[in-house]
Amino acid sequence: IHQGDLIAATSGRSFWILDDLELIRQYQGEEKNLKVFDPAAVVLANGRSELDGSTEDFDGTHPYRGVNPAFGAVIYYYLPEGGTEKLSLDIRDEQGRLVRRYEASANAAYKGYDGGPPPAPVLTGHQGMNRFVWDLRYPIMPGVTGAYIEGSYRGHKVSPGVYTIVLRQGDRTAESRVEVKANPRYPVDAASYLEYHTFMSEMEATLTEMHEMVNTLHKKRLQLDELLAGLAGNKALEAEGKALSAVMQEWDEEMVQRKSKAYDDVENFENKFSANYMFVLNQTESDIPRVHPANRTQRKILEEQWKVLKARGEVLLQQRIPAFNRQLFEAGLGALWTK
Repeated sequence: IHQGDLIAATSGRSFWILDDLELIRQYQGEEKNLKVFDPAAVVLANGRSELDGSTEDFDGTHPYRGVNPAFGAVIYYYLPEGGTEKLSLDIRDEQGRLVRRYEASANAAYKGYDGGPPPAPVLTGHQGMNRFVWDLRYPIMPGVTGAYIEGSYRGHKVSPGVYTIVLRQGDRTAESRVEVKANPRYPVDAASYLEYHTFMSEMEATLTEMHEMVNTLHKKRLQLDELLAGLAGNKALEAEGKALSAVMQEWDEEMVQRKSKAYDDVENFENKFSANYMFVLNQTESDIPRVHPANRTQRKILEEQWKVLKARGEVLLQQRIPAFNRQLFEAGLGALWTK
C-alpha cells in the first residue's frame, strides 16, 4: 500500500494499481441509506481519460494502451432500494455558493446542433453503487440556437479549495467533501487564482446574457414574420411590423452570423460579435490560471461594444415590441409574446 493505493506487481512483467482503496475503507458492505462517499483529493491538471465519464459498458481497460485515471473528482454514491424520487447532486464552494448542479434526467429543452454547446452530464440512478465524475468546471454556457460557433461553451475550472457535495433524493440528503489541490507545477498563488476566477466568471455571465438575449429576440422576430403574413389587409400595421422586423434582423446579424454550418465556413462568413467575445473568453481560459494584460484590454474593448448592442436590444424588448403589441391589440389582432 503506497500513498493510499493498493499496488500489486509481478517480477518484471506488469503491475496493477487499485486507486479507489479509500472507497473500500468507507464502504460498510450493508448500505441501507442514501450515501455519498468522500472522494479522493484531486489535483488540478490538464488531460483526459475514458474514465472521465461513467459509461456502463467501459470496464476501465484498453487492449493496446494504458488508461489514465480520471481528471476530475470521482464521486461514488449509494442509492437505497425503492428510491424513485428526483435525484440531484450539488457542488458548493467554501462559502456555500452553488458551483454546479447535476440531475438524473436530461434537460428536455436541450437540442444539439453542430457548433453548439454539449449536453450536460446526467447522473445514473441505479439502486446500489453509482459513479459520477465532476470535471471541476462551472456550468456549460448556452449557445445561439442553430448558429455554428467554433469554440468551447464549458465553464472554467474551480480554484483550489474544499468543496461540499450534496446528494438529494426526494426529501433525503447526504453530504460529503472533496479537496481540490493546486497543481504544484503551476507557479500560481492564491491571488492569481482569485483574479482568474473573477475574470472568467464575469465573462461567462456576460456571454450567457448576450446569448439569451439573441435567442429571445430571434424567437420574437420569427413570430413577427409569421404574424405579418396575416396583416396584408392593414397596410399601416404591415409596414410598421416589417420595419420592426428589419431592425431586429439587423441587430441579430451584428450579434451572430447564421450561415456557417462547419469549421471552414468561417473563411467565407465572418464571425460576428458573440463569436469574437467567446474567442477572448476561450483564449483566457488556461490550466495555468493567469489573466494577461492583452486579455484584459481586449475584453474592455468588447464590453464597450456590448454596452451599445445590449442597449439596442433592450430598446427592442422593452419599447419597440410592447409598442407594436399595443397597436395590434387596438386593431383587435392579438400581440407578440412577451416572454
